[in-house]
Amino acid sequence: MPELPEVEVVKRSLKKKIQNLRIKKVKINDSNLRYKIKSEEISKLIGKKIKKIERRSKFLIFKIDKKLSMLVHLGMTGKFFFINKNSQKFKTSFYYDMKKKDEKHDRVIFFLQNKQKLIYNDVRKFGFIKFYNPSKYYQNLHFKNLGPEPLSNECNFNYFKKYLKGRNRNIKDVLMDQKCISGLGNIYVNEVLFLSGIKPTRKVSKLNDAELKNILKNIKKVLKNAIRMGGSSIKNFSSDDGKKGIFQQHFKVYGKKGERCSNTDCNTKLVRIVISNRATFFCKNCQK
Repeated sequence: MPELPEVEVVKRSLKKKIQNLRIKKVKINDSNLRYKIKSEEISKLIGKKIKKIERRSKFLIFKIDKKLSMLVHLGMTGKFFFINKNSQKFKTSFYYDMKKKDEKHDRVIFFLQNKQKLIYNDVRKFGFIKFYNPSKYYQNLHFKNLGPEPLSNECNFNYFKKYLKGRNRNIKDVLMDQKCISGLGNIYVNEVLFLSGIKPTRKVSKLNDAELKNILKNIKKVLKNAIRMGGSSIKNFSSDDGKKGIFQQHFKVYGKKGERCSNTDCNTKLVRIVISNRATFFCKNCQK
């Protein structure tokens, strides 16, 4: 599943390709995604411009007008392809290389001006496309309980400490909770906790102020680096120019069970445990 940096790269790719283009027609090949696509809703896009593309947490938001926005979640295998006026196809997403046989998973095709196309492709169909009224943003089921964006000014020490007060959950579960900080996922939480020297099973009630500040600092550092490097190509994620993300080459712990800790003064082998059904990697020596 793409995490915040991957979705941010997709957003930037789409902005370069389709922002301000008009939608001429929409073809639904398969409406049965996680939520059924309603043809009467998607038809409202026809004749309108994609005025702006934004990201909130792991969601993509296509702003159309004051009364209409399209919300997209990529699920586990969702991806966008862009086809230009010369019929050249570009990846903006992740997972598989572009192959002809994958066209059978093209669920929705947006026909844009100048004979260009945007294709939503989803093998497992866990992603979704929904529509909502921007004026009722905070009533939206998917947004109303989200915490602050991790790279925003609102995600600061005062907020973090106040949120954790009185809680006795382990730090990994809290960071994975979208109500705490939105957009964080399993890969990057593993990396953040390693850099912070914090064991994933530590109770948040046992963390001191210096440790909390260090965690926040590393959240921002890891995400900024991942975005700068184009995300993580766990499943061949790549940006619109076809370049693969390279952040996975800089993983310190994720997926490295049995390998030696990357800290030069540590010879401990990394371990893997499961927390809340998610693979968790850490160093028993360096993370306390």
